[in-house]
Amino acid sequence: MTKFESPIKVIPYSRERVYTKLSDLNNLEAIKERLPQDKVGELEFDADTMSFSVPPAGKITLQIVERTPYDCVKFATTQSPLPFNLWIQLVETAPEECKMRITIGMEVNPLMKAMIQKPLQEGLDKMADTLAAIHY
Repeated sequence: MTKFESPIKVIPYSRERVYTKLSDLNNLEAIKERLPQDKVGELEFDADTMSFSVPPAGKITLQIVERTPYDCVKFATTQSPLPFNLWIQLVETAPEECKMRITIGMEVNPLMKAMIQKPLQEGLDKMADTLAAIHY
């Protein structure tokens, strides 16, 4: 399993507030306008599933497969050119502050890893920046 990790982001809200918002994908409406339209399109979601298209990969669908209250939300792909898991981890650092890290795990061969590493890491970093910047 190859792992890609975002930088750790400090969020000025309690871990409970952040978890509550991120564990219900209906709350994505709050960040929809922050997404770069040239990079992420056709965003659709409900409480447990989100779908979007990313050029050149195409359509990707993620479903929440595990919720660990206030600590972690885990996703798995149900549609993707490369199947992967994604998890958002939260650690409380103060009553109104927490740290967040996003990790993607996937099975890829060394050649594929070399091809996807840079764009995947950039996308992961942007996702972490976006989630750290929203109002919880």
